[in-house]
Amino acid sequence: MGAPATTVRSQAADYVELTKPRIALVALVTTFAGMWLAAGPTLEPWLIVCTLTGTWLASASAGLLNNYIDHDIDPLMSRTANRATAAGRLELQQVLQVGLALGGAAFVVLFLTVNLLSAALAVGTIYFYVVIYTMWLKRRTDLCTEIGGIAGALPPVIGYAAVTGEIGLPAILLFVIMFIWQPPHFWVLALLREEEYRRAGIPMLPVTSGSFVTKAKMLLYTAALLPATMALAVTGYAGPVYLVVSSIAGLVYLVWTIDFARRPVQRKRALNLFLFSIAYLLLVFTVIFIDSHY
Repeated sequence: MGAPATTVRSQAADYVELTKPRIALVALVTTFAGMWLAAGPTLEPWLIVCTLTGTWLASASAGLLNNYIDHDIDPLMSRTANRATAAGRLELQQVLQVGLALGGAAFVVLFLTVNLLSAALAVGTIYFYVVIYTMWLKRRTDLCTEIGGIAGALPPVIGYAAVTGEIGLPAILLFVIMFIWQPPHFWVLALLREEEYRRAGIPMLPVTSGSFVTKAKMLLYTAALLPATMALAVTGYAGPVYLVVSSIAGLVYLVWTIDFARRPVQRKRALNLFLFSIAYLLLVFTVIFIDSHY
């Protein structure tokens, strides 16, 4: 009796891992930020629950379908070789079916309980991440990280649209912040995995252009985060506390990136910068909740 139960728990854990929980968490935080800028504390609890549920379903769907498509190249990289789809612990057809089902559920939940625009945006996010990024760009061009970032920047737009039924300026400003934040956040790890990407035949920027160009573009994007985050305060959607905190955090992030760029790539320093980039984003969006005008 113990063996089947263990197998079920193991498969369940594999499915959870394939949904990419950390990416889903960022998506939920930024989705809620979009909702908060639209309505603040007047948000209805039921709307919050339905919107975040639909967004999570969309994120989980994208994660599963991404792993299904990449099952052939994931075994070639140490970071992904132990994924259930790469290691053969789950049936690929089953992963595909669950991924599609979750995507369908995301649309139904958002359409029936929120509105059509948020449902369409969620499905569009899945399509962009799975088809445009994973199937097309990732294996063909080093622009995959930048263009593919569109999918990762859409959750706050979904949140804003869930409340207002439209795509307003606050949603666009949050989209820009997320779009700019993603490339340097990802490239710092790509520099560590350059040889693995090369063996897998994936044209990530460090593979096609080398570390110098990659570091230079990291600096450009990180520097661009300063005016991008300031724009929320300049346009009146956030207050002085947000402006001060986000600006200081952005300057610290830039200094860390400059220090990283001027030295040889080392694992510890790269991981520290990667983790700081996550902390930076969560701090910026936390201050939005504390000091925003809706």
